Amino acid sequence: MTTARRDTYTPDTLLSVAVRVFNERGYDGTSMEHLSKAAGISKSSIYHHVAGKEELLRRAVSRALDGLFAVLDEPGAGRGRAVERVEYVTRRTVEVLIEELPYVTLLLRVRGNTKTERWAMERRREFDHRVAELLKAAAADGDLRADLDIRLATRLLFGMINSLVEWYKPHPDSPSEREQLAETVVRMAFGGLRTAR
Repeated sequence: MTTARRDTYTPDTLLSVAVRVFNERGYDGTSMEHLSKAAGISKSSIYHHVAGKEELLRRAVSRALDGLFAVLDEPGAGRGRAVERVEYVTRRTVEVLIEELPYVTLLLRVRGNTKTERWAMERRREFDHRVAELLKAAAADGDLRADLDIRLATRLLFGMINSLVEWYKPHPDSPSEREQLAETVVRMAFGGLRTAR
């Protein structure tokens, strides 16, 4: 059985196993031995695909970050009033989190102990900053309450979104669940942020 798995292992399937183990044990608590056992292949087979554990981490967090930054390039993030754009970005951020749940979970758990973790944290801050800029623009347009601290509102918005990784469990029988959850987050957040009409 191990031979068959060794023959069919790909960098993507190895990455999937590594992300699961990193999320279970923590990145710092995971050794190449743990990854080897979880994958059912030898350490030398892992080294055939990657230089080491930090390369697996970089690939994993890059996948999450690429998904998040791609949202900012979608037409809905660039057209219309700033408040509509930030609502779109919020909705799509929730959807990306759900689509890439293990990868985003890992991204949110990095602590800055390695070069890759520090890079990932800096990229996360850049994403947060770009969303904060949209919130500022929406406030300047008069679409958000004037009494809001935009930095605090940004932190609270991402706190709500990021908390999904701690409790959300996908239901395979409910394909519309992702859209419902994203819409609920947008309604709850922007119901309190928007100016009264």
